[in-house]
Amino acid sequence: MDAVFRALADASRRELLDRLRAENGQTLGELCARLAMTRQAVSKHLAILEAANLVATVRRGREKLHYLNPVPIHEIADRWIGQFERTRLDALADLKKALEQQSGVDDE
Repeated sequence: MDAVFRALADASRRELLDRLRAENGQTLGELCARLAMTRQAVSKHLAILEAANLVATVRRGREKLHYLNPVPIHEIADRWIGQFERTRLDALADLKKALEQQSGVDDE
């Protein structure tokens, strides 16, 4: 999971992931288009994303297609964000019950 966080820490890598989310299955050339990075820099970023399992590649003839793998991001959301969300929702439910009980006492 550390590799995923390290990979996501860089804005250029997040931009590559956003581009794959918008249009999956792009070649290196397609990913380089409209970026202010050299082809070599994009290749290095993609290698880090692949090592973190955020990008999967498939060879189609001479082309190497890059695909977003959302599973590691989902695992982060499930493990980290989901826990905080559950706590917050439980607190809101408890607050609602308490307020409803107070309101019921005031009506009597």
